[in-house]
Amino acid sequence: LLFSLSLRSGESRGEGPIVVSYASMLRTPLLVALAASTFAAAQTKPAPPDFKPSFAYQLLELSLDATARDIERIGARPTINSRELYLATAALYDAWAAYDAVALPSHGAVDRRPAAERTDANRRKAMLAALRVVLEDLYPAQKDWLGGQFKDRGFVAGALTKKGSPEAVGNAVGLRIADEHHHDGANQLGDERGGAAQPYADYTFYSPVNGPDRVLDVDHWQPIPFTLDSGQVVRPGFLTPHWYRVKPFALARADQLRPPPQPKANTAQTKKELDEVIALNGSLTPEQKATVEFMRDGPRSTGQSGHWLRFAQAVSRRDRHGLDKDVKLYFAVAAACFDAFIAAWDTKRAYDGPRPWTLVRVLYAGKKVRGWLGPGKGVGDVPAEKWAPYSPASFVTPPFPGYVSGHSTVSGAASKTLADFTGSDVFEDEDARRAGTLTELGASHAVMQSVDGKKAVADEKACDVVLRLPTFSATAELAGFSRVLGGYHLQVDNVEGLGLGRKVSDVTWARCSALFSGKAK
Repeated sequence: LLFSLSLRSGESRGEGPIVVSYASMLRTPLLVALAASTFAAAQTKPAPPDFKPSFAYQLLELSLDATARDIERIGARPTINSRELYLATAALYDAWAAYDAVALPSHGAVDRRPAAERTDANRRKAMLAALRVVLEDLYPAQKDWLGGQFKDRGFVAGALTKKGSPEAVGNAVGLRIADEHHHDGANQLGDERGGAAQPYADYTFYSPVNGPDRVLDVDHWQPIPFTLDSGQVVRPGFLTPHWYRVKPFALARADQLRPPPQPKANTAQTKKELDEVIALNGSLTPEQKATVEFMRDGPRSTGQSGHWLRFAQAVSRRDRHGLDKDVKLYFAVAAACFDAFIAAWDTKRAYDGPRPWTLVRVLYAGKKVRGWLGPGKGVGDVPAEKWAPYSPASFVTPPFPGYVSGHSTVSGAASKTLADFTGSDVFEDEDARRAGTLTELGASHAVMQSVDGKKAVADEKACDVVLRLPTFSATAELAGFSRVLGGYHLQVDNVEGLGLGRKVSDVTWARCSALFSGKAK
C-alpha cells in the first residue's frame, strides 16, 4: 500500500473511515493517466550518432521500466521507488565490482574474481543475474514478465549451479542485497512489529495533529482531501512516515544533517513566502505551468529518483559512456537519491510542517485571494477556504508534510552527484512538454489562461514549451522552484531542501569515491 485513504461520502463521521489501497484510487481514469503518463515530457537532445548504450544503460532501462509498471499497478510511492532503484543499481554495481581490479562492493565483502575472468562478457552475465534476484524480490507481481525480460537478455538459469560462474557470482550478490534489506527499516515484507502486516506499512504509530476538516495547530501538517472523478472524497495519510528508520547508504543517521525547524506560521517570513505562493498561483504563464509539471510525475513515471537517473542517462549519451562509467554513475546517483529521501523524511517527520493549502485557509480565513480556479477556468478571486494548488482535485498535493521539499532535497543531491562525477556542472539538456497536459488535459490556451472569466487571446504555440537545462544545479533549482510555483511548498521548504540534498551528496559521493577506488573501510 502507498498510504491509507479514508473515504467518506459526506461530512458525517458516524460511519468512520474506509481504508483502501492507493491502487483502488488509481483506477479512476484521470489518476491512471497521471501515474502512467509518458507523453507529457521528453528530453529532446538527440544522442550522438555513434552512441551505443552500455549494458548498464540497458539494464537501468529495464529497472526503470519495472518501476514504471509497478507505479501503474499500485501508484507512485517516491520513497519506496527510490529504494527500489537504489537496490537495482547496487546489484549492477556490486556484480560489476567483483570483476574489477580495485572497486569494492556496497554490500558485504568483495568476491574478487581472478584477472583471467575479468571480461565484459562475464561482467554482463553477473550483472544480469544479480539484477534478476533483486527485481524479482522487489516486484513479485511482475515475476513472469521479468522472467521473459531476463531470458530475452541472455540469462541462463542452468548456469547458476556452476560454482564460480558469473551467473552464480551475480546470483550471490543479488541474494546478499535482497536479504540485507528485508529488514532495513523500510518494512518491505510487512513484518515489523507494530505495523499492519502489509508491505511498507508504518509501524511507528504516526498520527496527524490536525484532521482533514479541523486545524488544531496551523504549524503542523493536515491530511488534505482529494476528490475523485466519481465524487468520492479521499483523505490520504502520511506516506511512509517510518522512513526515517530506513538504514541509509552513507549517512550515519537519518538526522545527521537535519536542518533547523521551519519558521512558525505567524512570522513575517511565512507571511511573505505564502503571499509569494498566492501571487504565483494566481498568474501562472504557460511556461510556468510547464515548469510546475516538470517533475510532478517524472519521465515514464519513475518518480524523482527515476527522473534524475534519466538525466544520468542523458549524460551517458552526451559523453558516450561505456559499461564501467555507467555502472558507477547510476549507482552514485541512485544512492544519493536514496539517502536524500531518508534525510528529507526524517525532517518531515521531526517537524511535521504544514502545506500552503492549510496555511492559506487558516491565515486568510474569511477573505478572498487570487488563485487558480480549476482545469480550464483560468484565474480569479477565490475564497481562501477554496484556494488550491495548480493540480488536479484528485491529487491536490503530495500526502506528507511540507518541510522540507522531497523534490528539492533529491534534486539537490542528484545534481551535485552528477557534477562531482563528471567534473563539471554543465548539462546542456532540455525538456519539451505541452503546458497543462498533467493538469488541464485538452484545454485550449485561451481557456487555460482566462482571467476573471474572460478568455485570453488564443496562442496555442505558447503552450508548447522547451525548458532549458544548462547546468545540473540550475536543473535542480528549476525542479525545486516548480514546487513553489505549483503551490505545494513555501520557498523555505525548497531552499532548505536543496541545501540538505547537497550536503547529503557530499556524504554519499565520499563513500562512492572510496568504493570505486578500493579505499573504503
